[in-house]
Amino acid sequence: MLERQQRSLTSLELRPPGNGESHLIVMLHGYGSNEKDLIQLAPELLPECSYTSPRAPLQLDHEMYGWFPIGFTPTGISVDPDAVKEALKKCVTYLEEVIFSFRPPEGKVFLLGFSQGAIMSYMTALTRPDLLHGVIALSGQLPESAMPAIASPELLKTIPFLVLHGIYDDILPIEKGREAKLWLEQHTNDLTYHEYPVAHQISGEGVTAIRSWLVNHSPR
Repeated sequence: MLERQQRSLTSLELRPPGNGESHLIVMLHGYGSNEKDLIQLAPELLPECSYTSPRAPLQLDHEMYGWFPIGFTPTGISVDPDAVKEALKKCVTYLEEVIFSFRPPEGKVFLLGFSQGAIMSYMTALTRPDLLHGVIALSGQLPESAMPAIASPELLKTIPFLVLHGIYDDILPIEKGREAKLWLEQHTNDLTYHEYPVAHQISGEGVTAIRSWLVNHSPR
């Protein structure tokens, strides 16, 4: 049953039938979206998993939220690194809360982030890899100017990543996905990367790839 929860971040949560232990997938939406977005994918993924989708803390407009503010300049998108750090702190606090509440296997979660949510997923992996079974980064990019220090290079190596990007993405161009791929090839032992002939979106093929990846990477 889909439930709304008031934790440190408002969220929608979906638990499978029964009271058994289940893997937890945390879904981080993109800039200008909300908690109702990505959780719609849950029925197409693994029904035996629990899902939670938090609302980002920055309100932009009616039912539009972001993890941190962005600016548009002649040279591209700009961000305030301090605002990014604050967003990361709130995201990690939320993860710790849901891990305590859901008690997933080994006390870890899968992070699935789209666009700005993918950036948040990358930063969480860099700073708190101990919280993660794996990262699914959709149509995102590395944090670049706000890149945090890697807390544990050895532990980061063990985190599996699935990176999907649209070839015709006009928000975060395909080069951003390819740059992330090159960086991750040097920093993790388990990277799966796919490009699809779509824009800034998740394709049907992408959903299939996510489901297959989760089946292969869910600890037994």
